[in-house]
Amino acid sequence: MDNLQVIEYGLGPAAILLLLAYHVYLFYRTRRDPLSTSIGLARRTRALWVRSIMKNNKDILAVQTLRNWTMASTFLASTAIIIGLGIFNLALTADKQGELSLLIGPLSIDHPVLWTTKLVLLGIDFLIAFFNFTLAVRYYNHTGFMINIPSEDPDVSVEDVIKFLDRGGTHYTLGMRGYYLAIPLALWLFGPLWMLSGTLLLITVLYRLDRGV
Repeated sequence: MDNLQVIEYGLGPAAILLLLAYHVYLFYRTRRDPLSTSIGLARRTRALWVRSIMKNNKDILAVQTLRNWTMASTFLASTAIIIGLGIFNLALTADKQGELSLLIGPLSIDHPVLWTTKLVLLGIDFLIAFFNFTLAVRYYNHTGFMINIPSEDPDVSVEDVIKFLDRGGTHYTLGMRGYYLAIPLALWLFGPLWMLSGTLLLITVLYRLDRGV
């Protein structure tokens, strides 16, 4: 194995491990101190919003807000599936596409199987994002029905509504993470150094975005 292969097969997995380590840290911090992360703050805000809506019977506000969340999720799901299918189509006709990575990333290796593997991983990432956004739409729709039920109804409690809305919010967050992950995966097409640089930049940005109060 020459030096280029060592760089290619070493830096790529290293960048993925960095992203995995960051999200393990984020998960641990969210579980230990939820209000120290934006994810924990968002969950708390959604719970307070549901309680306020059901207590004060703000039906119109609830419908408008859920409609906006559903439209955003639908748009992102549609975009993700289009991009994902386009990438898979490119992977099937990628005989000489690896030459592009050699022009932009001089430390890349021209290997058709590796190039196709990178494209497939990128396409899978967008399909996972699509799946999460469609689940977000599903839970937002359920929430839209449940939130208009009187809070004193024994069959549907406020906590049930919060749970469904939180699931929708979680899948929306996972879908957005799929979009963010696409940045280093796309840069990997141009070489491992591009991917590592994109990963470090992404982790820096995510750290600032994920911080709570």
